[in-house]
Amino acid sequence: MDQGSLIEYGLPLALFVIMAGMGLTLTPGDFREVLVAPRATTFGLLAQVLLLPLVGVGLALALHLSPALSVGLIVIAACPGGTTSNLFAYLGRGDVALSIVLTVLASLITVFTLPAFTRWALGHFRDHARSIDLPVTHTVVTLLVVILLPVLLGMAVRHWKPALAARGEKLVGIFGLLVLAVVVTWLLINLGEQKALTLLRQAGVAAVLLNLAGLVLGMLGGRLVGLDRRQAFTVAVELGIKNGALGLMVTLTLLHSEAMSVPSAVYGVLMFAFGFLMLGYARLTGIGREVRQESA
Repeated sequence: MDQGSLIEYGLPLALFVIMAGMGLTLTPGDFREVLVAPRATTFGLLAQVLLLPLVGVGLALALHLSPALSVGLIVIAACPGGTTSNLFAYLGRGDVALSIVLTVLASLITVFTLPAFTRWALGHFRDHARSIDLPVTHTVVTLLVVILLPVLLGMAVRHWKPALAARGEKLVGIFGLLVLAVVVTWLLINLGEQKALTLLRQAGVAAVLLNLAGLVLGMLGGRLVGLDRRQAFTVAVELGIKNGALGLMVTLTLLHSEAMSVPSAVYGVLMFAFGFLMLGYARLTGIGREVRQESA
């Protein structure tokens, strides 16, 4: 199997495994958070599936990105939070239940919103030298297969084989990081040194600004709508730690564009740095102490 086929078929399969890992962490009771904290859930979902993609559109226009990078930036902006966001929420002593619910619900909703934003971006930022169309029906079906089905499968394993789920959950988290590292390395090699450096310079600023915008939207926006600090922190983490593998799958296997995949690759690397900064913020501002006091 050549490298192109490995990405085209291997990346969706890897994403299937990663999403199944998310399902391994879930029980039906986790969704009580929708009722317990409806304001936090509603704001988090709205920010994830609508507001942040619009921020991505604004950044693409303001920075005068190339058509390919503009589409790629909007794709990663429209992606849901990744499974790693739940880990960062836990380490920062945020609202882990809210984090899990937002990750799952946003993943399910973006089965439909991600193709919509991507198709709009392709039309608006069209590169007339190269016409690329998104097969919408195929995209929706693909996303259902690699998102909904594995989550349900993971939940079933968690219900029937909890010990197996506990072991698999840890392995899948490591697997997700390895997949991202392999795809980013492959992409850099395939683009060539000069082109890769040019695209990285152009996409790097956009990725940093998108990440900062997500964190600010989660923290300040959350506080403005009445969320407590733990909930606002959790929403910020969800907006900042995205499912980079999904963005890479859409751009590489559905759009077949290495240039469009660069924002997802760059964002997928930078988001960990911002994630650790958020952990530092959580510890310095006492979110962790608040949780320990509540537990006591």
